[in-house]
Amino acid sequence: MIEVILVDDEEKAIQSLQWELKNFSREIEVLATFTDPFAALEYLQDHTPDCVFLDIEMPAMDGFQFLQEMENRDIPVIITTAYNQYAIKAIKQEALDYLLKPIDSDDLVDTISKIRKHKDQKTSREQLKELISHQESSTRESRKKITINADGKLLFLDDEDILYAQSDGNYSTLYLTGGRKIVLTKKLKEIDQMLPGAHFFRIHNSYIVNLRKVREYLKTDGYVILESNRKIPVSRKKKSAFLDLI
Repeated sequence: MIEVILVDDEEKAIQSLQWELKNFSREIEVLATFTDPFAALEYLQDHTPDCVFLDIEMPAMDGFQFLQEMENRDIPVIITTAYNQYAIKAIKQEALDYLLKPIDSDDLVDTISKIRKHKDQKTSREQLKELISHQESSTRESRKKITINADGKLLFLDDEDILYAQSDGNYSTLYLTGGRKIVLTKKLKEIDQMLPGAHFFRIHNSYIVNLRKVREYLKTDGYVILESNRKIPVSRKKKSAFLDLI
């Protein structure tokens, strides 16, 4: 649904445009109408419609003054006027489109198509920003040191330092690169909570592996081979989730 507001000092002009929008497109929803441009500006401080239909000739404030006062210029504006001499100025003010009164139905259909396209592009940009933000967050998470409390001291490890973790009852062992290992008085469940989920996966009740260190998966035997050549079993319940992540 495309949400719009209408700004025109003539109530009849608003009613006419509202009627045309309703009849030529089921996807348009008029959120509010204003004969007072100051009230419209106040409304826009707290609301973000998909588009503003804006009249140029208004006594209290003309449409171009209105545009200068708009704080959020990301909201597209459709200029509506009975005077065609404003077309070039409307373009310079970066209006999305220009409609000459009385509004032609074909022109209105084209304008609605432009609003829809603008909204789709805006949605795509927002989704891309969200994806980039998520990736940056994941990158920061991956760069954050993993803090391990062992033997009365704090060890700060990178993701790449850890190959896998193995359970031994109430104890767990972290196996590191270079043949090193750390024995911890923690259950594997606690270790799982300490490790960043983006790179580590509990592949078996007794094992958590660093997904970046997996070199092979033996389908017949149900094992993974790590870079260190260590063979780790994959439980049947975890197989599907593991293959989705790898």
